[in-house]
Amino acid sequence: MKKPLGTLASLALGAALWGHFEAGWVRLRSIPVPIPGLPGELDGLRVVHLSDFHLGFPSRGERAVKRAIEWTAAREPDLVLITGDLLSRPGAERKLRELLDRVPGSFAVLGNHDFAHSRDPFSKPSVVSDLPKTTVLLDEARTIEVRGRSVQIVGIDPRSYRLGVSRPSELADPEADLRILLCHFPSVIDRVQPGLFDLVLAGHLHAGQIVVPYGRGKVRFAHLRWTYAEGLYRRPGGVLHVSPGLGTTFVPFRFFARPEATELVLRRMFDG
Repeated sequence: MKKPLGTLASLALGAALWGHFEAGWVRLRSIPVPIPGLPGELDGLRVVHLSDFHLGFPSRGERAVKRAIEWTAAREPDLVLITGDLLSRPGAERKLRELLDRVPGSFAVLGNHDFAHSRDPFSKPSVVSDLPKTTVLLDEARTIEVRGRSVQIVGIDPRSYRLGVSRPSELADPEADLRILLCHFPSVIDRVQPGLFDLVLAGHLHAGQIVVPYGRGKVRFAHLRWTYAEGLYRRPGGVLHVSPGLGTTFVPFRFFARPEATELVLRRMFDG
């Protein structure tokens, strides 16, 4: 009896050590994203998508966030867009400000953890909406000029989204050359009017955070029923990218769900 118990204990310890390591083992990658009807001037536009910092929660996720910010600053992308859950505890607000100062001109939305709207017993409200070098959008839109073209960025407030009263389609400007929607929750892609947004960015799911692969699939224990877990999806509402995120919540581990910072390189694609 002692031998099986010892084996199980060794396996559990090994899994915990791996999960601890993986939480800080950030993947930094660049992927092409074809966008139908993208203006020629915006072909090759580089958008870094970051999400789910969860600063204040003790884990190696903070290491992943720092490395992702360093990488982003070094690449000098055209846009830096962040999709929520910046803080898990208010004590990390100073750290957040220091990190975001390195990527000035970025845009962000908040997530449910920023308001402590979660089942995580360690989460505390830590709303930050006045970041000097980052524009936080709460059911708001901003239009900026990039390469001589108008790019509209729409951001959804997680509170109104969860109540079902947000109206992202009403904020979209059909005259903008490129329209990007930021929302913490990936399911927003099924709630927007087709044809209004070219690119939709979301996070929330941490790629499952604790995952067991099998065959060609994965069991994501934290999010068994979600349709959009990570990566790119082409839907009527636009091209959706779901970030695996950078931090952790509930437990300080990741298992077969590495943190990631993603540079999306927009490519011109013609319909038909």
